[in-house]
Amino acid sequence: MIDKIYRCEICGEESEHPVKWVVINCSDAQLTVSKWSKEAADAPHARHYCGEAHAQVYISRWFESVCS
Repeated sequence: MIDKIYRCEICGEESEHPVKWVVINCSDAQLTVSKWSKEAADAPHARHYCGEAHAQVYISRWFESVCS
């Protein structure tokens, strides 16, 4: 039984068991990066990334938007 399928915000890769993925929760003033856990991934407004490189793409974009 599939519990939930998660999709990377950058490349669109999907996984039912994204063990080595990264979760980011953010607002205009705060960004939190977490190792994958179901609790973090299922939190409201959580963003999912298939690895460190794609999480870094989002983090860079977030800093650009906050600083500009």
